[in-house]
Amino acid sequence: MEQYRGSAAALVAASPRSDDAAQESSLRLVEVWGDTVDLKHLAWSVALGTGISVGAFFLGQRLLSTFVQDAAIARAYAMLVGLAGCLVAGVVCALLFKPKRDVVEHAVDPTERLKVLDQLAAESGGLGAVADLPPSVRAEMEELGLLELFLAYESAHANDGNPAEVDPLPAHSIQKGAR
Repeated sequence: MEQYRGSAAALVAASPRSDDAAQESSLRLVEVWGDTVDLKHLAWSVALGTGISVGAFFLGQRLLSTFVQDAAIARAYAMLVGLAGCLVAGVVCALLFKPKRDVVEHAVDPTERLKVLDQLAAESGGLGAVADLPPSVRAEMEELGLLELFLAYESAHANDGNPAEVDPLPAHSIQKGAR
């Protein structure tokens, strides 16, 4: 099962809506640090983050100056309060603005997977035997839906060495380990 992290902009542009609506929506979504964000939500997040953290700093400075004799120490502690404000702002923005990413999954042709195993075996000098794997690795392969694939590949090469005659696995076995 292949997983792709697609931007909502690309998915919106492919939808059957009008070109103007798709273009407007795609202009509103941008990629920042490898994630898709809405410019409007990003602007609000920056404003909220600035307001909450600077507000926490000044509030902390004002409150601490009444308890602490040294103004430099009060300011240093107020900076810590401002950092705590940054964390609070991050939580608030995470609750207000949900992620914009879409995960698109699709089934892969089992014969393509067998070709990849052929390439891997050719490059590394063989894959080894599934029976030699520790139980924890076998359990993980089973969870991911790969154990049947490796067993089919192993049996094909044990019989006549011709991977083209391996029956492709049913689609449900491939999707079993999708995350």
